Amino acid sequence: MTVTQDLSILALVTQASVLVQAVMALLLGVSLMSWTHIFRKWFQLRAAKRETEKFERDFWSGADLNALFQSAANDRHGSGSLERIFEAGMREYLKIKQSRGDGATQLEGARRAMRATFQREMDDLESHLAFLASVGSVSPYVGLFGTVWGIMNSFRGLANVQQATLANVAPGIAEALIATAIGLFAAIPAVIAYNRYAHDIDRLSIRFESFIEEFSNILQRQAR
Repeated sequence: MTVTQDLSILALVTQASVLVQAVMALLLGVSLMSWTHIFRKWFQLRAAKRETEKFERDFWSGADLNALFQSAANDRHGSGSLERIFEAGMREYLKIKQSRGDGATQLEGARRAMRATFQREMDDLESHLAFLASVGSVSPYVGLFGTVWGIMNSFRGLANVQQATLANVAPGIAEALIATAIGLFAAIPAVIAYNRYAHDIDRLSIRFESFIEEFSNILQRQAR
């Protein structure tokens, strides 16, 4: 077998020790899960931004609040996060109004309902971000553990060699370094995705909170 064949990626992985192979398999599995969450979160946030922009256009175009409320109530599962926040506030406002509550009670109830829905929507948008953060921070160290273990085994193998040469340790070190490479392969996309998605979610959060304040002002004027 030639040196090139010995140092091919496939040969190095198959010839690695059991522990290093286990580390590689773990990192590949984590990387696959990470990419799954990356793509799912990308589609989720893209849909959330599109639905938010659509509802903001409808709301600020002067549409009737009752008509918007009926539309949101009839399609709660198909509506966006901002529309559900509006629907929760409007529903609570109308419920208290029908029970003859005063203006301050109506406004406070609507704000509480919107804040509760806001928290639920943010929790849904932030789901799996912690996993991406963990992958980005831990994967390089897991890969480094596999590398250190592989290098230790490589040098331990020199104990039975009369004359140590680079050819004796090169395959062992190369197969060990693959674990670090896989760890970085898992970590880098996760870190980039986490930073990007955290920024997008923060911007959506600001838009939701601004809407809650602006809609509360509208309800306050109506309550008077």
